[in-house]
Amino acid sequence: MHTLRRRQPPTASSSQPPPPSPSTATAERKLTAEDHTSLSLLDILRLLAGLLLLSSALSYFLTSSSLTWNYPRPSWTRLGVVKAWLRGPISLTPAELALYNGTDPSLPIYLALNGTIYDVSASPGIYGPGGGYAFFAGRDGTRAFVTGCFETDVTPDLRGVEEMFLPLPVAGAGGERDEEREGKGKGKGEGESRAKGKVRREQERRMARKKVRESVEHWEGFFAKSKKYHKVGSVKREENWLDKLPRRELCEAARRKRPSREVKKDTSA
Repeated sequence: MHTLRRRQPPTASSSQPPPPSPSTATAERKLTAEDHTSLSLLDILRLLAGLLLLSSALSYFLTSSSLTWNYPRPSWTRLGVVKAWLRGPISLTPAELALYNGTDPSLPIYLALNGTIYDVSASPGIYGPGGGYAFFAGRDGTRAFVTGCFETDVTPDLRGVEEMFLPLPVAGAGGERDEEREGKGKGKGEGESRAKGKVRREQERRMARKKVRESVEHWEGFFAKSKKYHKVGSVKREENWLDKLPRRELCEAARRKRPSREVKKDTSA
């Protein structure tokens, strides 16, 4: 006789997929967390972009001209600065520098100060043709920056400029100047007076030269730190170029700026 066997019902293990291993579950949790993180960062970026756009629109609406609330643009956002950085420093002779005086609209406007060339194209109304300081464009006018004589001193020659800071001696009752009075002593006193006068004049000349350097450094800092202008290179000059230039007299405006030295009254009598 045949024996009937009862079919066993399917077990849970055969109808359901096996549980994920711990490593698989951990990987899925990491993937889900990364998805949420990337979405959050994207939302933040969208929010920041929207706020920036709103701020720029509001700035232009209120100022009618600026997208940055009239704050100066950073130098790295200006095309000229980026081009100069990519090109590297340039070297121009005085004749080549003269071409960058603003008369050619296809060229930038350059000026030089103490041998360093700066791009001042951002202010064509100042340094371009017809501007108040157009005489500086395409030239090295270091001397004029110190003396203030813009008509005669637009040159890099600084020889003798320190005289504008030297005290102007005041004549005494007899019309004698300081140096003449100092040599009128007798014997030992005469030598001491002359020596003191020589030391004093040397000190005054050193201080005058220091003031010239400080004045040049002031203007160098002005252009170097400016948000509108930037350095592009240097002036290439001939050897001993300064010796080939005629020496200049101190201009009238600079002579009028010379300080006076007070004459001490002689109380020995």
